[in-house]
Amino acid sequence: VKVVKSSTADGFRFILADDAWLLIRFSGTEPVLRIYTETDSQTRADRLLESGKELAGV
Repeated sequence: VKVVKSSTADGFRFILADDAWLLIRFSGTEPVLRIYTETDSQTRADRLLESGKELAGV
C-alpha cells in the first residue's frame, strides 16, 4: 500500500492510501521506542506493526 502522506510532528507518522496509519516514536518518559498503528483489521495491524519494526530496525 502506498504512503500518501507523512509527518514528523510527534514521531514518524505514515498515512497510507487505504487510510491506515503507522506511527514510530520514542517515549517522552522512558528509553522506549513505541510503534502504533490503526487500520480496519487485526491481521492488517499485525502486518503494519511488523513493517514498522523493520523500518525502526528492531
